[in-house]
Amino acid sequence: MNFTGSTLPKSPSNRQHELDYHEFKVALRALGFEIHKTEIERLMRDYDRQNTNKITYNDFYAVAAEMVLQRDLREEIFKAFKLFDDDESGKISLKKLRRVAQELGDNTNEEELQAMIDEFDLDGDGEINFDEFMSMLNSN
Repeated sequence: MNFTGSTLPKSPSNRQHELDYHEFKVALRALGFEIHKTEIERLMRDYDRQNTNKITYNDFYAVAAEMVLQRDLREEIFKAFKLFDDDESGKISLKKLRRVAQELGDNTNEEELQAMIDEFDLDGDGEINFDEFMSMLNSN
């Protein structure tokens, strides 16, 4: 895992290559983790071997790497599905697919969009549900 220096806060503690509680929280949130205070405090206790109330950069990298590996792929895919399913019906219709394509500046024609739905519409209802969406992503 490669973290750039810009992810880490600029502060006097950086000279010792350590992060305090606030810097640790900011760095984790910058990486997209919504982490609660109690979890941050637990991680600080687990990795603060010198009782300085700081975590070393190396330990930060280890914690962040582990957190990345533990991300729930299904949950991340569900978030992507919800971008299409704006009315929360649990389905992606041709209309919704067209909307997202237009928002992304994609000029795919109506027939091609329908062909995408037809290819992955396993239950034949003319729309893509979440399981079919997962199948579609796994087919590539």
